Amino acid sequence: MAGMVEKRLEELGITLPTPAAPIATYVGFVQTGSLLFVSGQLCLADGRLVAKGQLGAAVSIEDGQAAARACAINLFAQVKAALGDLDRVVRVVRLNGFINSTSSFVDGPKVMNGASDLVVDVFGEKGRHTRTTVGVAVLPNDAAVEVDGIFEVA
Repeated sequence: MAGMVEKRLEELGITLPTPAAPIATYVGFVQTGSLLFVSGQLCLADGRLVAKGQLGAAVSIEDGQAAARACAINLFAQVKAALGDLDRVVRVVRLNGFINSTSSFVDGPKVMNGASDLVVDVFGEKGRHTRTTVGVAVLPNDAAVEVDGIFEVA
């Protein structure tokens, strides 16, 4: 039986994908005590990048926000794989966003709202989190956005 968080995802028309396998020497998540650390998730949907390239060049803010949203969905998939039940999330503690962008692009926080807004929409008050957004010169596979997260879990 689906929990409250999965029901909310269903209401939003979101189906969680199979978590992406790591592309190097790391694991998708690590739990230590009551904290679950989820590795950076690229902006993949159906095996394809939602947005490729740099913000401030070929990628619009709106496309970047959609990419960040896809990263959040992939975070949820990793959390589900780790815990079996998304309702075990007590609090979303932190999101770290990496925005593939030109050196003059200053709207990374607007792009990262694509992930943050979805996290709050899905988890409600316990989804309100701290956040860092960093512009970077390149990401794996030329993805536009990558997001990792820290979750307090029961």
